[in-house]
Amino acid sequence: MDRDSSDEDEDRESLIHQNDTKHNHQQQLHTIVHDEFDHPHSTLHIDDSAPSSRRRAGFNFSNVNKRYLFAIFLPLLILILYFSVDLRSLFPASIAKFRLDSITDSMRESELRALSLLKQQQSQLVSIWNQSFFNINNSNSNNNSNPFFQDAKSIVLDQISLNKQIQQVLLSPHKVSNFSQNDDAWNPLFGFNSCRKNDSWVANKRTIEWKPKSDKYLFAICLSGQMSNHLICLEKHMFFAAVLGRILVMPSFRVDYQYSRVLDIEHINNCVGRKVVASFEEFEESRTNHLHIEKFICYFSSPRPCYIDDEHMKKLKQLELTIGKIETPWKEDTKKPSKKTIQDIKAKFKADDDVIAIGDVFYADVERDWVMQPGGPIAHKCKTLVEPSRLILLTAQRFVQTFLGSNFIALHFRRHGFLKFCNAKKPSCFYSIPQAADCITRIVERANAPVIYLSTDAAESETSLLQSLVVVNGKTIPLVKRPARNSAEKWDSLLYRHHLEGDAQVEAMLDKTICGLSSVFIGAPGSTFTEDILRLRKGWGSASVCDEYLCQGEDPNFIAEDE
Repeated sequence: MDRDSSDEDEDRESLIHQNDTKHNHQQQLHTIVHDEFDHPHSTLHIDDSAPSSRRRAGFNFSNVNKRYLFAIFLPLLILILYFSVDLRSLFPASIAKFRLDSITDSMRESELRALSLLKQQQSQLVSIWNQSFFNINNSNSNNNSNPFFQDAKSIVLDQISLNKQIQQVLLSPHKVSNFSQNDDAWNPLFGFNSCRKNDSWVANKRTIEWKPKSDKYLFAICLSGQMSNHLICLEKHMFFAAVLGRILVMPSFRVDYQYSRVLDIEHINNCVGRKVVASFEEFEESRTNHLHIEKFICYFSSPRPCYIDDEHMKKLKQLELTIGKIETPWKEDTKKPSKKTIQDIKAKFKADDDVIAIGDVFYADVERDWVMQPGGPIAHKCKTLVEPSRLILLTAQRFVQTFLGSNFIALHFRRHGFLKFCNAKKPSCFYSIPQAADCITRIVERANAPVIYLSTDAAESETSLLQSLVVVNGKTIPLVKRPARNSAEKWDSLLYRHHLEGDAQVEAMLDKTICGLSSVFIGAPGSTFTEDILRLRKGWGSASVCDEYLCQGEDPNFIAEDE
């Protein structure tokens, strides 16, 4: 979609010239909009002359000329025609033109004046871009890494885009379809991506060393929600384990997800530089005939201790685990978690027992800024600790190379079950397809991306409508989803060979990974799936200044009533 940038010849071809007179303005807009009204039209003229002489009072009809009889009966005929025929339909062009001209002359003049001013502003903005930013950027490559300089460029580009949108709004009632196509020749947005990488959080990173004792364990338990919630829960467990100096025991696939299919546990150990995480099978082997959780110190006391239901407790016991007494060191509710510090954790959860558990900590609010920072709170030599397995990462890279290329937008478009969830919030986060399309289109214009990767649970009826509405400069931007398994395609052969195809959790992690590799990411507000993608992007350094939630800062333009 490469286009040449503007030059002086293009400027001379602008739609409206500044020095035109009022007559020329009106004539020009007539040319754009109302050519059909500019043809000559006829007007009916009637000879209503009467006889020049009158006779005496006794009028003699026998001497009346036939022409006079015609003149007498013609008005009667016109009256009959007037009441029986809609004369307006006989002269639509002349009547419509008369009325339109009399009503809209002042409106046309205002529109033309506004367009002229916008053209002046547009020319000045493009001049600033060409003479300042473009030349400075070429002469000094260091400016590429200057955040202030990049922000200034983005602001100018945003203003050029906004100027263009206003012009299109003014012209849209007149159906000037060629305006945007002709105008693109000088548009600096073509060939330039204003969505630079966002690395503003790299500095001032705070970490903690994870140095566990080899015989002390923290047994991870995660129950809230689905896989994304569980991964967040596991990250918080790692922080607790580091604070308490313990090895984290991953949950067994018999009571939770099979994490070994989506995560590389050894990757975590290698990044930290020591054994800090163990699979349940490794823990089971090291604790032969002694699978015992000696102390259950519940982080949450409400709505139930440790946020564990009876069914999960039965599953734990089926692992031949014996469980000690359950304790609750404080009153803490999952619905209203209070902020806690590292000192609070040490004071309440420090123990000499070999194996302890603290229950589900997904809702725990402990050192939020520290825990949620890019790369996580723990000191390590990698970009992220919790990330997709090597097989999933390679498969995602092969998909990007096959279908998307280096510059693409990723969209997490959650719909299933999201309407009720969002409408319970104030304001709602569920947008109609047309409004969502408008928001997506604005990001596409900024990112100058030719394609969008769509990660969604939406029905085909919704995605088809969305596809038809995401149009930039007259071109539809493709929405790409992962296709069904095809033996002719080799991008997913690694998953197939390792018997990972068809696994719902593997496919979900593959979606996250592709989104994590995108140039720009648009997420679903309130979704932990989106939050996990944002975490990966920040850790990998792929986050962009254009990353945002769908229609961020906007309220839905229509919200259904409550049940």
